[in-house]
Amino acid sequence: MTVPGPVLITGAAQRSGLHLAKVLLAQGQPVIFSYRTHKPGVDELLALGAVGIQADFASDAGILALATAVKQQASGLRAVIHNASDWALDGEDAQAAAAVFRQMFQVHQQAPFLLNLELQPLLLAEVERSGQMTDILHITDDVVRRGSDQHAAYVASKAALQNLTLSFASRFAPHIKVNAIAPALLAFNAGDDAAYRARTLAKSPLGIEPGFAVLSQTVLFLLQQPYMTGAILPLNGGRHVKA
Repeated sequence: MTVPGPVLITGAAQRSGLHLAKVLLAQGQPVIFSYRTHKPGVDELLALGAVGIQADFASDAGILALATAVKQQASGLRAVIHNASDWALDGEDAQAAAAVFRQMFQVHQQAPFLLNLELQPLLLAEVERSGQMTDILHITDDVVRRGSDQHAAYVASKAALQNLTLSFASRFAPHIKVNAIAPALLAFNAGDDAAYRARTLAKSPLGIEPGFAVLSQTVLFLLQQPYMTGAILPLNGGRHVKA
């Protein structure tokens, strides 16, 4: 069988990105991943055969440097998955708030926007080589539905990313599908206390901690689905139907 072009996953050094990269690699799918800081997950993925590229999205130059590095590694891409994310409280004064907003903008809006434009030729090259559509997936956040009183900049930037899904779905059709996944919390951190866990589980009708497997299942579905673009899939245990 012909080996497919690589999937690029941004922010894959830990948690959901790391899990997703491992699932794809286990299926024989080549993976290129980016990471901001070196963590144990980087070494895990390198040992499994993935290609890792250090990238800092704090500046446009850093974003474009990643695009250049990917072009040097691959002549085509099966998919681009924008998983890189940053989480920060809004600043307490105007100057601090402005800095946080710029930071959220760079990671969640500017990076996907520029990378989609820069890597479109690689996605189209894979379409021509394989005869199959290629994909862009934006990982957003379920909290976009309701906003946040302490993470307004974060939520606004993720909402803008969801809107970019619609624009790029129209712009890149019919050869490149562009969809978004909006997860709520999928897996707790080790330090999360029992009270926080209980409050979080109570927010959804299903009331479970599903783990990152539900994300990889959804990603694989979208990669295989030939008739869906511009969709924003909630991955939230039904939070939107609970009063």
